Amino acid sequence: MATLVMVADASRARFFSATTARGGLTEIDSMVHPESKLHANEMASDKPGRTSNRNGQGVNSLDTEVDPKRQEAIRFAKEVSNRLDLVRQQGKYNRLYVVAAPTFLGMLRSNLHTETRKWIANEINKDLTALSVNDIRAHLPERL
Repeated sequence: MATLVMVADASRARFFSATTARGGLTEIDSMVHPESKLHANEMASDKPGRTSNRNGQGVNSLDTEVDPKRQEAIRFAKEVSNRLDLVRQQGKYNRLYVVAAPTFLGMLRSNLHTETRKWIANEINKDLTALSVNDIRAHLPERL
């Protein structure tokens, strides 16, 4: 059986297969979430509302609870987590290596299904999405 390696950040996830423990990686799939690359002001429809207190002194701004950029990253983490769970259920891979940007890795962890978490052989807390296949392989253990 092969090993699956998933490399991701808030806007892109790349999936690689390793058929031998010491061999190279082959990119097999990817996911893109362009909304995560937008600036927060491009995501919100307008500026937050404003209020003033009853006696007319002071003005307060009403902010959203989660900024739109973070919300998009959370949404993408859920999509990636669901894809990983689907791949696990298909049974083509015996283990998973997760490589993700630090903040995104936390979002993935909180969205992964219990059985998918058990399938993870190792996590690497780095953003390697822009690297070549060979450079990504160099950041992984010698023996997968």
